[in-house]
Amino acid sequence: MDATHRHYLMCRPTYFAVEYAINPWMDPTAPVDADLAVRQWEALRHIYLDLGHTVDEIEALPGLPDMVFAANGATVIDGNVLAVEFRDPQRADEAPAYRDWFERAGFETHEAKYVNEGEGDMLLAGDLLLAGTGFRTVTAAHDRAQEIFGRPVITLQLVDPRFYHLDTALCVLDERTVAYLPEAFSPGSQAVLRRLFPDAVLAAPADAEVLGLNAVSDGRHVVLPSQATGLAAALRERGYETIGTDMSELRKAGGGPKCCTLEVRK
Repeated sequence: MDATHRHYLMCRPTYFAVEYAINPWMDPTAPVDADLAVRQWEALRHIYLDLGHTVDEIEALPGLPDMVFAANGATVIDGNVLAVEFRDPQRADEAPAYRDWFERAGFETHEAKYVNEGEGDMLLAGDLLLAGTGFRTVTAAHDRAQEIFGRPVITLQLVDPRFYHLDTALCVLDERTVAYLPEAFSPGSQAVLRRLFPDAVLAAPADAEVLGLNAVSDGRHVVLPSQATGLAAALRERGYETIGTDMSELRKAGGGPKCCTLEVRK
């Protein structure tokens, strides 16, 4: 299996906290160790750098505790950027911050127009753009993505609120292979996934429940939460090299490695 160089955008969790509840993982009454969150994020960043990938950083802004989840900031394919529009008002001000970063960096940026939460719900698998809906991104945003990127878009219906974004229920491993939790999808979407990816790695609920599928792959190395031991073993059996990292503090807001990582495809 061949690793390919990746370019990522990340946001340091300088202001990370759980101040509200917009997904089932979030409990504002539970204690959060902000310093530990930073250390876990730093460890993830260094994994990418050690693998030879490029990592850019966007400045964290006060009052936006979820800005660390950079994957929700945009979808970037072939140098085109589809900006985002968040469902929840608590995250609304993240959208212009990410859009401005890409505009300053010289990317062609397109207005969201509809609620979409970036790579949280839009994952590129070869020539296909897998697009989640059911909790955050609306299906009208899938049509817009197809027009902007010129890639076939496959709509996938999410049905379990714990897996509120596609990237919590499915990981693209390489251009031909994905890993996913069948129970997170509607029966029709399960059938579509079986047809498109007959050799997919099927995750067990126990691994999905520690956000094991919120993983990042460069085609060879898969960075995933260290607690997802069963999924890691299944991936190694398929020939992937797994790198476990502890994201337990950031998981208190419903995030893992992928949530913290936006791929910048030039």
